[in-house]
Amino acid sequence: MVGCGRLLERGGRFLERWGLRQEGAPMSGRVSVVLPVVCGDGTRAALKLQDVDEETAGEGSALRTWGGDGVVRLLAEDAETGTLLLERLDEDRPLTALPDVMKATAVLAGLLARITAVPAPAGLRRLDGITAGMFERLPPVLKSLAAEEDRRLLADCAAAVREVADEPGDRLLHWDLHFGNVLAADREPWLVIDPKPLAGDPCFELLPALWNRYDEGGLTRRFDLMTETLGVDRGRARAWTLGRVLQNSLWRVEEGEELDGRQVAIARVLLGR
Repeated sequence: MVGCGRLLERGGRFLERWGLRQEGAPMSGRVSVVLPVVCGDGTRAALKLQDVDEETAGEGSALRTWGGDGVVRLLAEDAETGTLLLERLDEDRPLTALPDVMKATAVLAGLLARITAVPAPAGLRRLDGITAGMFERLPPVLKSLAAEEDRRLLADCAAAVREVADEPGDRLLHWDLHFGNVLAADREPWLVIDPKPLAGDPCFELLPALWNRYDEGGLTRRFDLMTETLGVDRGRARAWTLGRVLQNSLWRVEEGEELDGRQVAIARVLLGR
C-alpha cells in the first residue's frame, strides 16, 4: 500500500497522544492502515490511519451521526489527519464468509435500511454533484470507446440516471457497502465499517453488494431482496444502480482500462438485454 510507512509513523504519534498500546500486527487496506490497540482503561479498539481525500472526508462525522446503530462505534477522531479510534470488531469474520449469499444479502440489506434512514449531516459531498460530474465526463469517454456496444451501454445507463437525477436524496449513504465491509461483532451480530460518506438516495447503494460475490445466488433475486428490504421503488433502484455502473465505468475508461465484465453483465440484466 502506498504511504504505509508514513501512516505507521503517524500511528506512533497517536498511540502516545491517546494513551494506546498496540497489541497486534498492522492491517493494511487499499488506502488505510489499522492498528489493533488497547486503550488505557483496557478497552480493545482499532486505530485507523488514512489520508483525508474526497472519499474519506466526513467519515468521522458520519460515524457520529449513526452513533453505533448498525455501524462501528467512533471512540475518538483527529479530523485534520483523518485518524480514527474505533470500536474493535472481528476482522477475521467478514460477512463474505457467510456461505449462503442470500442470507448474507439479507443481513447487508437490513443494515443498509437502518443506516440510510438517517439524514446526512451538513458538509458531505452530495449525489447531485456526483451526477452532474458524470454527465460532464460522459461525452469524451463515449468518443474514446471503440465498441459500439460499450458506447450504447453507457449511454443507456446515463439515460436511466437522467430520469431520477432531479431527486438526488438527502440520506446518509455509505457508498461502498459490500460484504467485506460488514464484520462480526460482540455488540451486534454484524456491524458496518469503512464508509465513504455522501448525501443522496439509498438506491445509489446497491451495486457493491451485487458486484461482490456476483456469481452466487442469482442477480435478480438479490436485487429484489435488497429493494424489498429497503422499501424502495424498484425502477428507481434500477436507475441509480445503472448510475453506479456508469460512475465506475467512467473511472475505468479514463484510467485506460476496459469496462468491468461483472458490472456490464449487471447493467445488461437491469436494462433487459
